[in-house]
Amino acid sequence: MADDSLRIICGPTAAGKSSIALELAERHGADILSADSRQIYKRFDIGTAKPSRDERARVQHFGVDIVDPAERYSAARWAREADEWISESRAAGKIPLVVGGTGFYIRALVEPLADSPVFDTAQRLTIGSELEQLSTEDLRRWCRLLDPARAELGRTQLLRAIETALLSGKRLSEFHAAAPRLQPRSARFLVVDRGPALQERIAQRIDAMFAAGWVDEVRELAKDVSSSAPAWMSSGYSTVRALARGEIDFDAAREKILIETRQYAKRQRTWFRHQIGGTTVTHVDASSPDAPRIIEKWWNDGS
Repeated sequence: MADDSLRIICGPTAAGKSSIALELAERHGADILSADSRQIYKRFDIGTAKPSRDERARVQHFGVDIVDPAERYSAARWAREADEWISESRAAGKIPLVVGGTGFYIRALVEPLADSPVFDTAQRLTIGSELEQLSTEDLRRWCRLLDPARAELGRTQLLRAIETALLSGKRLSEFHAAAPRLQPRSARFLVVDRGPALQERIAQRIDAMFAAGWVDEVRELAKDVSSSAPAWMSSGYSTVRALARGEIDFDAAREKILIETRQYAKRQRTWFRHQIGGTTVTHVDASSPDAPRIIEKWWNDGS
């Protein structure tokens, strides 16, 4: 590589990012840094589509299984730790390869943000227990009133924005805007998508998760993970928990998760379309016959 630009593979869920990253990592001697706000949580495995034990044995993965389910985790913290993983990878003679669909994590790494303000734990728990009862769309409506600049982000970011506004009387976007900016990091992106075919890919992935024992995993988690733990906000888990408790039948649960996941993928597409751009971005349909050539060219020269 002619420069020190960081290679980043991103795009909507189920598009095929991980398989591309694993193949590149094995071929070129890279370590994978997961930019996924769900895979950070220990024990939440099936529904977060974590890399398998075999895949993690074949290639070093950072950013997976790093915090307990009850622990809150910010994009700024992930970016700080990712800096350490990048240094560790390069010191070992490897190439760091960032892979994931959590756009806010990726932006925090490329365009560093100040960390979020710290509040009293008891106050956070009181407000958090109330907010957790709201649907994501209800949270989005609240956020449009309290902090419009953050209203199109994911559920975790919506909760943090509302919490900050209520506890501090100031918008989280204002905290970030007022904070000193660190030097942006040079990066080049491979945006992976599958167009209309992604709809069916999402359905197939959900079916595979159920076949792999997602309901049993949730039953085990529910035995000792608090119902208010942030990890339960991972896509689909609250619905599977309702299914495990008999509050909803399988067909209704599957349909609900399918709709939510497709909506999430749509928001991811929108984010990546508007938040990254320019000559450092390559787009690829992983199912295209020309995909291997495009991917290899991106790896070698970024175009």
